[in-house]
Amino acid sequence: MTTNTTDWNPDSYLQFKKERTLPSVDLVGRIEGINPATIIDVGCGPGNSTQVLASRWGASAILGIDNSPAMIEKARQDYPSQKWEVMDARNITGRYDLVYSNATLQWIGDHEKLIPSLLGRVNAGGALAVQIPSYFEMPVKKAIDRVAADGRWTCVFPVLENIISIHSASMYYDLLAGQARKIDLWKTSYFHVMDSHQSIVDMIRTTGMKPFLDALATAEERIEFELLVSKELESEYDVRRDGKVIFPFERLFFIAYT
Repeated sequence: MTTNTTDWNPDSYLQFKKERTLPSVDLVGRIEGINPATIIDVGCGPGNSTQVLASRWGASAILGIDNSPAMIEKARQDYPSQKWEVMDARNITGRYDLVYSNATLQWIGDHEKLIPSLLGRVNAGGALAVQIPSYFEMPVKKAIDRVAADGRWTCVFPVLENIISIHSASMYYDLLAGQARKIDLWKTSYFHVMDSHQSIVDMIRTTGMKPFLDALATAEERIEFELLVSKELESEYDVRRDGKVIFPFERLFFIAYT
């Protein structure tokens, strides 16, 4: 079956703008002791995280980059006065006072090389600030994996085994230690109150579920896959008394100061 790889959908992504932007606010709020003149937002998406940076450091020269043309086009439409470029994180040139990335690096492999490379783009006295979802620890991943493991899909999904790269806090510390003068690491659990299990599917459709949906050839298959995942989520997340579903979402943060 042919893989149906598609670009990211900015409008679907922004359906949960508040939930996706809050970690940006928390990450920016923890950066201390620097006043960056130059900033690069690695994996800026449609520009929502970049606005958090601009709110704090309005006088800074900020560049938002993403490898998705659709995301960059949306950022240019919504924030035409700011600078945006289609670029892969592995192809960054130049140096910046702040290299910032919110919920992006998990889509890029070889973190053993990537993380030191990004830190190497930071000017002396600056910082590398990163947030990565702790996706492998989440019940939603287990639900997707159970559906994907069904025999009907196994011929489609083997290539997706290593598409997401996420490691432990201790590994990221080891990658940064010796190059950074100070490292700050923490985790935060965000408890999103969702209307239903289908709402969880709606949120992860454009992120954790996207590679699976892209691999399916027809709209009918993608709809069926989503319905099966939604059903599996019922065993992972209880419905509360008011009919809502609490969706815990844990994220790993680290800031390395040079």
